[in-house]
Amino acid sequence: MMIEPNACQVSDALNILVGKWKPIILLHLLSEGTLRFSELKHRIPHVTQKMLTKQLRELEAEGIISRKVYPQVPPKVEYTITVYGETLKPILEAMHQWGRKHTEIMQKQSINEARG
Repeated sequence: MMIEPNACQVSDALNILVGKWKPIILLHLLSEGTLRFSELKHRIPHVTQKMLTKQLRELEAEGIISRKVYPQVPPKVEYTITVYGETLKPILEAMHQWGRKHTEIMQKQSINEARG
């Protein structure tokens, strides 16, 4: 496949997915289904509540996830990957595989450099 660089949409796609926590959020929703905000926060312990809220809102605005608020006290909010969001699964899997391979290559390179 030949992509015309001036018409490339990769940057548009990356703008949606870029964010330290977005891929992790998506992988949790893809593998576990619907999750409450507190469940996501528990599964991603290093993310701040403010950042999790921001990244969830951005994913919702793009139609990647849906948000359901239950009118109760305390508030209950659930997040679910949309059908459209599920189309990201093969992309995330490919990125994971590439990242794994890249890590292996860098480790081998580091070992070889250490040996001299």
